[in-house]
Amino acid sequence: MSKLLFNLPRPTAPIFTRATVDSVASWTASLSEFPIRRIYCVGRNYREHALEMGHNPDRELPFFFQKPADSTVVCIPSSIISTTVPYPVATSSLHHEAELIVAIAKDGRQISTDNAMDHVYGYSLGCDLTRRDLQSEAKKMGRPWDAAKGFDASCPLTPIVPKEQINLFDDTKIELAVNGTIRQSSSLGKMIYSVPEIIHHLSQLFYLRQGDLIMTGTPAGVSELAVGDEVSITSGELLPCQFVVGPPR
Repeated sequence: MSKLLFNLPRPTAPIFTRATVDSVASWTASLSEFPIRRIYCVGRNYREHALEMGHNPDRELPFFFQKPADSTVVCIPSSIISTTVPYPVATSSLHHEAELIVAIAKDGRQISTDNAMDHVYGYSLGCDLTRRDLQSEAKKMGRPWDAAKGFDASCPLTPIVPKEQINLFDDTKIELAVNGTIRQSSSLGKMIYSVPEIIHHLSQLFYLRQGDLIMTGTPAGVSELAVGDEVSITSGELLPCQFVVGPPR
């Protein structure tokens, strides 16, 4: 008999792998899923975004915040059914932030940049949805960002793909479009801190464990979303992160 008063669901993300049928490669759902332990986020990791938020990227070491594991909404690409993400309550300024997500599958602390990629299982694309008005107020008051960043359904993301099956380069673009119009566009090589450097710095502060996700920062061009907006995030061969902003619930 369980000692727990009640059972809680464990957040997971599907794992997609490449399959070749008739010489055509495509992503297909695996039988396995990736259990999500924590979601770490890197603040202001693209120079242009740091500048648009009023900060000097040349003087700042990476800093981190977190989202709850159950804030995720899995967006599986489909031409039939659109994933709906509700507009959050208590805000009138919901902003999008497109991000590459790194999935950790090997425990470690004080990880060197040379060994950092040994801890990576794969990648995903996601959106760091932000109550910008609440964040701005929190900054003025010197308060935490939890209500601005960690609300329900604040982390839409795609299924995770193994790193061995994906090619990401410095010139790989990351773009976000709203209703077909591109709002954010940059390349992964423009991150101030690379994926190995992020893992190195983060592991000085936390013991990274299997199931951790790291959102690696967003390019310039963050702006508001409204109910009914269709969002699409793309980056190289990764599965696109696509969702519709629905009414509050």
